[in-house]
Amino acid sequence: MPQDNASELFPLVDETGKTIGSATRGRCHDGSKLLHPVVHLHVFNREGALFLQKRPEWKDIQPGKWDTAVGGHIDFGEDTMSALRREAREELGIENFQPEFITSYIFESTREREFVNAFKTTVDTIPIPSDELDGGHFWTHDEIRANIGKNVFTPNFESEYQRLFIEKTETTDSQSQIISQDNIL
Repeated sequence: MPQDNASELFPLVDETGKTIGSATRGRCHDGSKLLHPVVHLHVFNREGALFLQKRPEWKDIQPGKWDTAVGGHIDFGEDTMSALRREAREELGIENFQPEFITSYIFESTREREFVNAFKTTVDTIPIPSDELDGGHFWTHDEIRANIGKNVFTPNFESEYQRLFIEKTETTDSQSQIISQDNIL
């Protein structure tokens, strides 16, 4: 069974995203709360459905839960866009895409603290999850909303989804329940 490389080196960043050091994956995930950068890519189809990946059971954090289509750590010495393209290629076989930056924010769980760089893109084909994942498929916004809080998704995905899709929509138009990738910040 595959497993994460606990000795893999990640950059440590300050609260603006500037690199200030490095630490191993194991140290970043052991409850130390060392702030380290990650990339997230929200992949939509033309109908507005959102592709989610299923995390494999062997992952050290949130195994077996549905998560952002592409999510991964930035390696020490790697820039954000290189990490985003590497992760999209490795996880879903996506190579020719136009990422659009959404926002950066800090996410904290009981085990780690991440500086999240969130992006979105739209694809015309169905992504093919790699062997690194336990599958994936497009979810409608109604399906996602119906499963929030039911231990189906990672806490990080739920938090980010609510921040980018639900809160933005509700504050923009309290009369409308329509959620679209175009409504992102």
